[in-house]
Amino acid sequence: MTFAFRRLTEPDFPLLAGWLARPHVARWWHHETSAEAVARDFGPAARGEEPSDDLLALFDRRPAGLVQRCAFADYPEYRAELAAVVPVPAGAVTVDYLIGEPGLLGRGLGAAMVRAVLELTWAELPAVGCVLVPVVAANRASWRTLERAGLRRVGAGELTPDNPVDDPLHYVYRLDRPSVTR
Repeated sequence: MTFAFRRLTEPDFPLLAGWLARPHVARWWHHETSAEAVARDFGPAARGEEPSDDLLALFDRRPAGLVQRCAFADYPEYRAELAAVVPVPAGAVTVDYLIGEPGLLGRGLGAAMVRAVLELTWAELPAVGCVLVPVVAANRASWRTLERAGLRRVGAGELTPDNPVDDPLHYVYRLDRPSVTR
C-alpha cells in the first residue's frame, strides 16, 4: 500500500467538495460543500497563505484522501484547548485525515495513509518531536485507524467537536518521533 502526497491545489477543490459531501466524511467533518465554502476554507492553505499543509493523498497515483497537517505553535487557541487535556510539547504537530473514495474504505488504507504521512512528517520536519491527534470519542473508526497506524492513546477530555451533534469527549493519540539507531 503505497501513498504519495502533494499539496492540495485550487483545481482539486471540486473533488474535495465531493468527498466532503459523502456521508462517511460529512458525518465527522461537518463542512460546507459549496464551491465558495471550500475555496474560503481550503484556499489560503492551497495558496501558501496559511501555515498548515493540506495534502492530497494519492494511492496508486490516484486521489484517495486528504491529510491536514499543522503545528500547534501556529494555532495557539487550538494548542491551549488541547493543553487542558494533555501536555502539548513544543514542536508538536497534528493531523486530520479522510479517505474520500468510498470504494477504498474497509481495506486498511486509512492506517496506511496515516503511517505514510507520519513518515513524511519525520522526513520533512526535523524539529517535530511528536504528533498529537485528538479524535471525537464517538468516531471509533478514526481512533482505531490511529491505533493501527501505531499511535497510542494518551488522554481523554472535553474538546470542541467539529460536529455540534457530537459529545465533546475526545481521545488524544500520540506518536513520538522514532529514535535513530546507529
